[in-house]
Amino acid sequence: MKFFIDTAEIDEIRALAPSGLVDGVTTNPSLIAKSGRDFKEVVAEICAVVEGPVSAEVTAIESKAMIKEGRALAKIADNVCIKLPLTFDGLVACRALVDDGHQTNVTLCFSANQALLAAKAGATYISPFIGRLDDMGIDGMELIEEIRTIYDNYMFETQILAASIRTVNHVKLSALAGADVATIPPATLKTLTKHPLTDKGLEAFLKDWEKTGQSIL
Repeated sequence: MKFFIDTAEIDEIRALAPSGLVDGVTTNPSLIAKSGRDFKEVVAEICAVVEGPVSAEVTAIESKAMIKEGRALAKIADNVCIKLPLTFDGLVACRALVDDGHQTNVTLCFSANQALLAAKAGATYISPFIGRLDDMGIDGMELIEEIRTIYDNYMFETQILAASIRTVNHVKLSALAGADVATIPPATLKTLTKHPLTDKGLEAFLKDWEKTGQSIL
């Protein structure tokens, strides 16, 4: 499974990049707004830090305007992935931009039928929102499983990008369900390393080492 970081904070991305765990980045207008910085400047800076795809979202709602915005975003850097809403206009724009040779991420997916349409439109990634479905009392993980089955049935190449991840359990279950990518907030990614037995074991090792009075350096 690939890990994308869900943030527009460049300092967080720089801090995580040396780990080798960052395969890409997803942003959206809300994340950019929180950063308080120029949209294109932020995207360009992230693209320079991360080799993998960086999702940058259009703000238009009509297909022709989406295509125009998408082409403008693609000029920022070679690794820009154009993010589009899962609407009919979004799918029209997706097909046009894919035909141009650009990567696309169709976002705000909440049903298997929507995911099927995105794959037929040639989307590089489909982003089902797990957490928002869970908020409504619907099992978001079931959607990942349904999309995986449909895509495997028809050999679609569109990658499943599990989004709206709130917990470490969401990451585990997405991997078990066969998601290709999980886009994760920085804090959640760091929490994946945590386990009380790991902490306890490390504490014991350090105490035993201290007793030897030795130093590796």
